[in-house]
Amino acid sequence: MALKLYPIGIQTFERIRKEDKLYIDKTEYIYRMAHTSGTYFFLGRPRRFGKSLLVTTMQSYFEGKKELFKGLAIEKLEKEWTEYPVLHFDMSGGKHMDKEQQEEYLDYRLQEEEKKWGVTKPVKGANNRLIDLINTAYEKSGKQVVVLIDEYDAPMLDVVHEKEQLDMLRNMMRNFYSPLKYSEAKLRFVFLTGITKFSQVSIFSELNNIINISMNDEYAGICGITKEELLTQMSEDIDELAKSQELTREETIAELKENYDGYHFSAKSPDVYNPFSLLNCFSTREFGAYWFSSGTPTYLIKMMRKFKVMPTNISKMYAKSSAFDAPTENMTAITPLLYQSGYLTIKGYDKFSKLYTLDLPNKEIKVGLFESLLPNYLEGMFAQNGDVAIAQMSVLIRQDNMDGALQLLQTFLGTVPYCNVTNYEGHYQQMLYIIFSLLTGYVVDVEVHTPKGRLDIVMLTHTRLYIIELKLNKNAQAALQQINLKNYAQRFALCGKPVSKVGINFDSTTGNIEDWVIEE
Repeated sequence: MALKLYPIGIQTFERIRKEDKLYIDKTEYIYRMAHTSGTYFFLGRPRRFGKSLLVTTMQSYFEGKKELFKGLAIEKLEKEWTEYPVLHFDMSGGKHMDKEQQEEYLDYRLQEEEKKWGVTKPVKGANNRLIDLINTAYEKSGKQVVVLIDEYDAPMLDVVHEKEQLDMLRNMMRNFYSPLKYSEAKLRFVFLTGITKFSQVSIFSELNNIINISMNDEYAGICGITKEELLTQMSEDIDELAKSQELTREETIAELKENYDGYHFSAKSPDVYNPFSLLNCFSTREFGAYWFSSGTPTYLIKMMRKFKVMPTNISKMYAKSSAFDAPTENMTAITPLLYQSGYLTIKGYDKFSKLYTLDLPNKEIKVGLFESLLPNYLEGMFAQNGDVAIAQMSVLIRQDNMDGALQLLQTFLGTVPYCNVTNYEGHYQQMLYIIFSLLTGYVVDVEVHTPKGRLDIVMLTHTRLYIIELKLNKNAQAALQQINLKNYAQRFALCGKPVSKVGINFDSTTGNIEDWVIEE
């Protein structure tokens, strides 16, 4: 049996089904949601996680297109297949816009729907036009209206760090969404997707009955590909990838898990794989960083700078339940935004304290995020061959040649133009932490406690444990002396691998390694 083609870049359910491309069945979730007592629903998920496909699947379902659902779970569940009028607004095209451009975009989206329903003389005002659309669809069909809004927050995300611009766009979108409350009696179902929540947007500030399913156990697998779906609906794909990579099936599953798994969207969530990366991996039959290389949102990097996020603090973060419901523009910590954007995920939950443990989901995110952060620690002038140098360092360290790796790093740092004097040892610790973390497959930690003090960096490779002490404007021998005087190595006597002690001294005037010493 031939494998189905992958719907790379295709987010329309009807097209996927008509072209017989691979579709991971999520229709049971849709039936469940459509048959609860709620009317208004919101789902937050990271970009490229299948939100748009979910919305178009809902559109086909509510439009009563039964033939598209043949063989899917909902075919056996739904008995009536009522055809409802559907208004579908995709806001993902409204990014990086000022007020005038946003007004034009809303006008364009409204015109599309008005043409479908024969509105030839639209009234003034986006909100009034939406009211008229709902009324017209309701009167012409004789049925309540379904409103689907995809990426509702797209116009506001890229200006979240600019208060004046954010206030202006938020008020505009608040005005547009306000009819959703006003027209409640004529609405059968309202569903919004996005990445995060903004306060004072009417759907959240005025509707007190909206159901946020973003962290609901029942809907944790509604987007993305669960472990069960991977092993059943994509079993043949795994075998073909294994054959291409000359790996066993078990080795291939382990690689897929290391690179793309690890997402959890509720306290009792199943394992969820990144769908964009997984499908691209199966399509190209290569393990690549597909989701991350498709673009790191500008708003996220700017917010990380605003909150002065230290790379060493990104892993193992904690958040109370209430933090996830805080409006994005009023956040006092970046943790919820990192989670909502897909750069952190739930790794544990304590139901008594309602405290979530968050961490990086997988290898793809860890490497991609640190590559994005590294330029900030090289004064924004990360040389183009930086990734090559780090890859070469990885080879040398794998060969137990730390001396050669540090020589390469010293040469590389010498190619980076250096403007500002940094007289802070922690700056270099963060930079080395990022670089060593990019040496994939190694465990790296900082500020490791020992009985006699804290060690700057510890790195565990496949063959050896490195304990690394840093100095600034002193000498490497002083760093090594501290390791020996405080007997840091004793802390790791039972690690089962040879221990190497490394002292590194940086020169703040050049921003480079001045000297180093290694003791086995």
